Amino acid sequence: MTTTFADLGVNARLLTALAKNSIDTPVTVQVEAIPPLLRGRDVVIQAPTGSGKTLAFILPIVERLIAVKGPGPRALVVTPTRELAIQVDRVFQSLRTDLKSALIYGGVGYVTQEQALRSGVDLVIGTPGRILDMVSRRRLSLSRVQLLVLDEGDEMLDAGFAPDVERIIELTYQPQMALASATMPDWVSRMIQRHLDDPVRVVVAAPAEEALEHGLLRVSRPEKLRTLSKLLQRHRGSAIVFGRTKHGVRKLSRDLRNLGHDSADLQGNLSQNVRDRTMDAFRGLRTNILVATNVAARGLDISHVDLVINYDLPDSPQWLTHRVGRTARMGVKGRALTFVTPEDEAAWRTLRRQGAPALPEVDVRHLLSEGDWRYVAASLVEAEPRVRTARVTPGPSGAARPAQSWNRRRRRPRGGGPYRSDQRPASAGA
Repeated sequence: MTTTFADLGVNARLLTALAKNSIDTPVTVQVEAIPPLLRGRDVVIQAPTGSGKTLAFILPIVERLIAVKGPGPRALVVTPTRELAIQVDRVFQSLRTDLKSALIYGGVGYVTQEQALRSGVDLVIGTPGRILDMVSRRRLSLSRVQLLVLDEGDEMLDAGFAPDVERIIELTYQPQMALASATMPDWVSRMIQRHLDDPVRVVVAAPAEEALEHGLLRVSRPEKLRTLSKLLQRHRGSAIVFGRTKHGVRKLSRDLRNLGHDSADLQGNLSQNVRDRTMDAFRGLRTNILVATNVAARGLDISHVDLVINYDLPDSPQWLTHRVGRTARMGVKGRALTFVTPEDEAAWRTLRRQGAPALPEVDVRHLLSEGDWRYVAASLVEAEPRVRTARVTPGPSGAARPAQSWNRRRRRPRGGGPYRSDQRPASAGA
């Protein structure tokens, strides 16, 4: 029997809004996450990009805000990027309620955002730095927040975001919390233990094998741009090409335009207005090729992207997941290619040891001449990378033990001291 949104506890008004958006049946992550969130439980959601995570936490937020009126903001969604904040707000607005939201992010002036906060809002969606700026300017109070969501939680709790996220949590009073992300590295568990109260864990396996075809393309550095250009000439749909640096992305987009391609770049040096215009053009199919840094790898939900190219390797397997997750969304088929030059081989082996998937190698000559994918036979049985094991030394009693082990940290109550991402637990016996 098929589960419906009504079965999950969603009210009739929201059911009507969902139907108008042609959303009739909840997907797996929504079936598993919405009921515990509606019951007030803390929830950790690990699900692939494009799986419906955003609606899984937005619906319970809206249910809570409708059921209990009061001064706000009463809900807060923290995101790592402006683009993801805008995407979350788009989902919120699609439910067509009389609730008010405010988008709070950097790169633009304060006036409009301050006016939105002064007018009274139920939900704030924003990036950590600008949220704290508004708090310090006494334009925003988080004392009434009842539900706090950390979207793309692994990055939110990474070294660059951890202090700001800790401060934001301290400014709230033990709200219900949800943490959502496509990836969940082991080290995130420490933060989950510190701040989430006996969370329900929702883990949805990625249907990548069914929807996403991901291949490795070995190419020499001098031929890299020419190969990319030929690929894009044969590709008739929308494509995202990922580069490593802002300067490199800007130059690559310019080079592609000089070769006759309709491309635009998306990177952190652009003003918010330019970024918005770029994304509007790409969504509206007025631009077919988006050349981007990792800023575009999270939260962009554009259904017509059917090709992702990793022109430069990412820094981690998690970023590889987020990049290729821009295609093959919600079961629609898509393709991804990861370029590897001879100079990249060592970096690729490192990514494999860190958990990146084994990728079949695409025959570049056949791809460029015939336009279809044919794999190099030997690559289909790629050996798993050798993993270095920990050295074992005898313990004081003669029993074998790891040469270095970490004590478990006792879970602190919410509002404890600041988390330091570089802080390691003391070794055993220290």
